[in-house]
Amino acid sequence: MIIKSFELTKINTNNHKMILFYGKNEGFKNEAISLILNEKENILKYDEKEILDNPEILFNKVLTKSLFESEKFILIKRATDKIFKIIEEIDTKAIDDITILINSENLDKKSKLRAFFEKKKNCICVPFYPDNEQTLSNLAHKFLREKNISLSSSNINIIVTKCGGNRENLLNELSKIEHYIKNGKKISTENIMKLTNISENYSVSELIDNCLAKNKSKIIKILNENNFNNEDCILITRTFLNKSKKILILSNNYQNNNNIDLTISSAKPPIFWKDKEITKQQIFKWSPENIRELIYKLNKLELIIKKNVNNSINLVSDFILDQASKKTSN
Repeated sequence: MIIKSFELTKINTNNHKMILFYGKNEGFKNEAISLILNEKENILKYDEKEILDNPEILFNKVLTKSLFESEKFILIKRATDKIFKIIEEIDTKAIDDITILINSENLDKKSKLRAFFEKKKNCICVPFYPDNEQTLSNLAHKFLREKNISLSSSNINIIVTKCGGNRENLLNELSKIEHYIKNGKKISTENIMKLTNISENYSVSELIDNCLAKNKSKIIKILNENNFNNEDCILITRTFLNKSKKILILSNNYQNNNNIDLTISSAKPPIFWKDKEITKQQIFKWSPENIRELIYKLNKLELIIKKNVNNSINLVSDFILDQASKKTSN
């Protein structure tokens, strides 16, 4: 049975003896796992490899009952389809005092493990999709509201857009801000930039902004002034991807209303005032069709640089200069 991740708090997991979490959003999965584990006492944790090497470990725990033990909870980490046959066999057993939570990374539609959990009514299957700027913005607003912290929309937007699309990074930065304010200090935009180390990654953000605005001379200057290396390439690529997805939404809106000021003012989350002018340039420079093609190429680029780590900065730099040179106007 498929359950959406945001519905988990409404579900009594005790009524389901096997649960599958899968997807690339590790931060969200870890939150959900912690929430479930907080309610449990007798917790056993295994890596898939441990169980594949010795399946009897799991079968013994599942089938052995004790009058002195509370209900058992088993967490299986880094699971893949290799464990499918074992899980399928466990499903045939009568297990009344145990819950099994399986944590997997990305499982495609052909996955036997995923298909098994999706079809079984006594099991829960929960996909955890990557966060976008809107979900991260909602998360930031929720955190600040619960902590009774007041920040402007523009400052929240700064933190969200600079956290690399990672909710764990976002929550870490928000916690720094909470601690800062608890000490009785007022916080400004400059404080946020320094406190969250956002300024360290500003050159990456500036590089991508100028690529999307097709300011080739500025791109060359940024590349020359910053000592980017192979280790920076995933950050650069993902920043590029996140900004491209944002421009796709804005570009679609602009095509519908043909009013650039309305497109900018109605953007959610709000666009920081310093970024409004360059965002306009980006919307003018990219049609929705071309930005979709760019997003496809960026996903492909990340796979390529992972296979060519030692040459990745050259691949990324060439890609950025190539995109800045292409005609893609809206």
